Amino acid sequence: MKALRALEAVGRLGSVRQAAEELSLTRSAVSHQLRFLEEDLGFALTERVGRGIVLTLRGERYAREVRGALRALARAQAHTAETELVGRLTISCTPGFATYWLCPNVARFVGDLPNIDLSIVSPRRLDDVTAPGVDIFIAYGQGDWPDMWVEPMAELEFSPVCSPTLLQQGLREPRDLVRFRLLHLSDQNDWVRWLAAVRVAEVDARRGIAFSDMNLALSAAMAGQGVAMGDSLIFSNALASGTLVQPFSETIPAPAAYYIVADPAAVESPLAQAFLGWLRGQLSAMDISPQRGLSRQW
Repeated sequence: MKALRALEAVGRLGSVRQAAEELSLTRSAVSHQLRFLEEDLGFALTERVGRGIVLTLRGERYAREVRGALRALARAQAHTAETELVGRLTISCTPGFATYWLCPNVARFVGDLPNIDLSIVSPRRLDDVTAPGVDIFIAYGQGDWPDMWVEPMAELEFSPVCSPTLLQQGLREPRDLVRFRLLHLSDQNDWVRWLAAVRVAEVDARRGIAFSDMNLALSAAMAGQGVAMGDSLIFSNALASGTLVQPFSETIPAPAAYYIVADPAAVESPLAQAFLGWLRGQLSAMDISPQRGLSRQW
């Protein structure tokens, strides 16, 4: 189990150093556990890149399977200790992630743990982790919150999203955007960067409609009023149902990412650990990891 937990942590966090810090082990101890697994399995889990090591493709696949198994064990343990998990848990979550992912999925968590009272609040800023009384923050930023427990949730990429009706109107390649309205959230920076990345100069990134609230922009996109910037993590339900589609495969990285942040003492509580286990399991089932995710700063 120690070796499996070491592999899962390296796969989720992306480095032996971070895994060692989370598991309170030395780097050499984590490396030894990985070598122990490799000997037992009979295939390479890691490969050296520069001065560090990374998981091989086969190692990444195995780590995802292990992560799912560990989550299942955690859920089984939570069920057996259900009478002990009683109390209130408060989650601070960015509005977009809360609206389009957490709220539609959180019933699965409270369904497993009916004896807790869950509260979900929105922060003043996307990177704010200072609200009193909050047990866990799902924040968007650079990961630099001193004196806090921080776990990366997903690296971010975003690309255009729109109603499928626009595909029927001739939206087939990026240059076709010259005939469609662009939908912006606050400013045009996302469109400027994306159009530059796909080398489409004939589309004016400054035109279109700017919205102060993301719900307005996405409502307009769903109604076929234009093309907005979206993602496949937060908008997984809309994309899965076909309400929204991603017309192009080209994506660009966002300048920040989603992180799970908490006070080091608060994160050790059984309620916080139960929520973290559930959240990691849900993201793992979606094949979302700290090194591979699609999202944006909403």
